[in-house]
Amino acid sequence: MLKRNPEILLSLIKELESYIAVKNKRNDSVSTSDVAWQIDHSLKVFNLVSETLVNSNPDLYKGRFNKWRLLLFTIGFFPRGKVKAPKFVLPPEIITVEYLNSQLKLAYQNIENIKTANEHAHFKHFIFGVLNKNRTIRFLQLHTNHHLKIIRDILK
Repeated sequence: MLKRNPEILLSLIKELESYIAVKNKRNDSVSTSDVAWQIDHSLKVFNLVSETLVNSNPDLYKGRFNKWRLLLFTIGFFPRGKVKAPKFVLPPEIITVEYLNSQLKLAYQNIENIKTANEHAHFKHFIFGVLNKNRTIRFLQLHTNHHLKIIRDILK
């Protein structure tokens, strides 16, 4: 089970970074996307969600029960192929090492920003509803780990 701790995010981002060297690898039996797509998408989501969380107004946080969040956050993984990524977090056609490195730099900064965010800082997810800081960290862990598993399977 993944811990709800911003420090665990650091190890996940470092693992994403370790796969840049094999960014062009693909395995169509696992995914129609290559490793670069998985890294880029993961970092886009990570950075967008982190920035939304940090810039939110904690006074406006209102938590509500969400059955999908309860189920998937409890089992600790997202099933593959069930949800399509929104257009604004889709990678560009050509993904360069420089582009990935710039997103990594931002991700490392965002981890530090999350650590100091208010407990009621929040992010609204299109399926899981409004997530406070703790639940947002959990989402980032699950989402990043989901794509890391795909990368590992591509490389098998």
